[in-house]
Amino acid sequence: MPIATIAADAGVGVGTLYRRYPSREALLAALTRQSFRLVLDAARSADDRTDSGIDALRGFIDQTIEHGPELVLPMHGGPVPFDEDTVALRSEVHATIERVLRRGRQDGTIRADVTSFDVVVFGAL
Repeated sequence: MPIATIAADAGVGVGTLYRRYPSREALLAALTRQSFRLVLDAARSADDRTDSGIDALRGFIDQTIEHGPELVLPMHGGPVPFDEDTVALRSEVHATIERVLRRGRQDGTIRADVTSFDVVVFGAL
């Protein structure tokens, strides 16, 4: 998609967009970080729930589906994160989902072989 179209869709001029994001890569990196923040918020919300692990996991998946149009992640065609902040966000997402999975394993609602990576891939599909 041309940068001019992105700027128009965002309601700003091309100059404004380039001042904030000097390249397409910088824009995609910022969108990827924002996407991981949204997913992390959903994972934290699931982790904070007091119901079964599977119900918490369903809540996480429902929240991420709601945000689907806003998400630009590597599996959705976004850049593979290399910058320190994005990698840290991705790691925190996986750790938080893993806590939800652990709770589900303990209460018998989630199989022992399900991983946070499985959940992320499933959500990306």
